[in-house]
Amino acid sequence: MLTDLLKHNRRWATGKRLEDPDYFKRLSALQRPEYLWIGCSDSRVPANVITGLEPGEVFVHRNVANLVHRADLNLLSVLEFAVETLGVSHIIVCGHYGCGGVRAATDGHRHGIIDHWLQPIRDVADDRSGELEGITDPDIRLNRLCELNIEAQVASLSRTPIIQSAWKRGKKLSIHGWVYGLNDGLIRDLECGRADCGCSHQGEGPEDCEQSRRRDEDDRSA
Repeated sequence: MLTDLLKHNRRWATGKRLEDPDYFKRLSALQRPEYLWIGCSDSRVPANVITGLEPGEVFVHRNVANLVHRADLNLLSVLEFAVETLGVSHIIVCGHYGCGGVRAATDGHRHGIIDHWLQPIRDVADDRSGELEGITDPDIRLNRLCELNIEAQVASLSRTPIIQSAWKRGKKLSIHGWVYGLNDGLIRDLECGRADCGCSHQGEGPEDCEQSRRRDEDDRSA
């Protein structure tokens, strides 16, 4: 089995060099991705494949149920490097329908140490219990919780000091919440993104916030 993987790798590398002799030379020289992808560890949701991006075009962090634990040094290290060193412009939090992690968080069974990891999903389920209890179909209810979880992680990410600091410095940085359908291969934008500088003008970019501040000052002085 493992030797098959090595054979596939050699075929892939040979094919790339035949298509473009300088492909690996360029790839090894510089990493300048525009996107940071925070996704689920599920093997059926590979960031490069489902977005059609080449290696080097997206920086990737994955964990069970695409969670943003703000004490997770792994995620925070990836986030800081992506924002401060690589200079990404877009951060995509992408979950998927039918997520096993989301299901495990709310199925009422014990799963071991992962139960601690999945606690934020139970918190979301508790906060939105009224909406979720009104959905009788279990699959539709699960998928709605997958969406709500993504929205919550976008909000959590936007409040990290790394993101807040970048926005306050005027960095153009947007966070997006997407969900992937395993049954059709399509990505859907949940339209829960954030692109503000941490001030009260939610959803605006840094330049827009500055204009909003000026309008507010003009209104106060009028």
